Amino acid sequence: MNVADSERMAGLLRQIGYTLTDDADNADLILFNTCCVRATAEDKVFGQIGRFKALKRLKPSLIIGVTGCMAQKEGANLIKRAPHIDFVLGTGQNSEVARVVQSLELERRHVVDISNVSGEIPSEVFPIRNGQVSTFVPIMYGCNNFCTYCIVPYVRGRERSRQPEEIFSEVKQAVAEGFKEITLLGQNVNSYAGGMTFAELLSNVDKISGVERLRFMTSHPKDLSDELIAAIANGQHICEHIHLPVQYGSDKILRRMNRVYTVEKYLRLVEKIRDAVPNVSLTTDLIVGFPGETDEDFSETLNFLRTVKFDAAFTFIYSKRSGTPAATFENQIDDETKHRRLDELMKVQNEISLAKNSALIDSVVEVLVEGESKTDAEIFTGRTRSNKIVLFNHGSEHAGDLVNVKINQAQTWLLKGDIVNS
Repeated sequence: MNVADSERMAGLLRQIGYTLTDDADNADLILFNTCCVRATAEDKVFGQIGRFKALKRLKPSLIIGVTGCMAQKEGANLIKRAPHIDFVLGTGQNSEVARVVQSLELERRHVVDISNVSGEIPSEVFPIRNGQVSTFVPIMYGCNNFCTYCIVPYVRGRERSRQPEEIFSEVKQAVAEGFKEITLLGQNVNSYAGGMTFAELLSNVDKISGVERLRFMTSHPKDLSDELIAAIANGQHICEHIHLPVQYGSDKILRRMNRVYTVEKYLRLVEKIRDAVPNVSLTTDLIVGFPGETDEDFSETLNFLRTVKFDAAFTFIYSKRSGTPAATFENQIDDETKHRRLDELMKVQNEISLAKNSALIDSVVEVLVEGESKTDAEIFTGRTRSNKIVLFNHGSEHAGDLVNVKINQAQTWLLKGDIVNS
């Protein structure tokens, strides 16, 4: 979501004469678009902001701004801690970035605006999109779920949905710019309420000419409908991959997290998805070290993992967020126990992920080419419809091509193979 927000702000700033640069020392404007889901993200922000204090002293005309979730959470406290910041804009004020920058060009002062957190979504967007092949299109903002560990509802506001026509228009524009893969974004896409269901929206985007791959994230298990499962099963370009954050594998902890489903209900949902979409790839998020977590709870979670057999899991240590209910819970878990449990969890999941990938050896998969790998120009990288990374020897392929690759090697996080000529 922050990538999409950054692209939109970059587009607004382009309209007043700014262009992107990789050289911070020569920049006229440095903008930090921030996250605060975990404490490590906030620590990184302060570290980065501190790096430019000396540059601001040498170049007083430099404008430094902070936007995003941490800006919404901290507001004026950011400037108190780092006075060389010129402006702070909350998540509901991204569309004001160009106006604020123009005002600071004329009169230097501190600007803080964290209002409008649940306000209207701007209808006109002019994103400068990153990449060549894949791009993000937000369909809704905010969250109404209030999981006890999560700060998102407080810094992103209540759920607001964009109108379908705006979404269709943006997808068509992205396709016209050459993007082949579209990911529809929302804190909980299943709650989309723009005059049609999310399943209907997804099916309509699937029909837009030029869309080769269609993805979405993120889904809350409590709202994933039979209609959506059918849309994925019957779609032409909708990818067979669902990211379905479970967060934990024990009913006791799920209740404390306010996730509003049980392990049994989640398992039934997984069964329903796999019955309708047999080749589906399921990924998830998991938190260890939540307050009150016992060895028994953790053991249940490991057994849950072995039962579901996710293709991959994004695993996190619980991070206490001020302002959330869980931050005040008793029985906070010590860091040593958190890290030990995280290591155990990752070991189990990595074994499952490797087994899942190894099962694909000798199969032929369709890969959307993304370009050269980061380490070797002779090796290209791409993704399967199930969102698995594939490395293969480069021939005449270009970014955006769809190619068939025969898998001959599997690792925990990626596959390797050779192009199969059709």
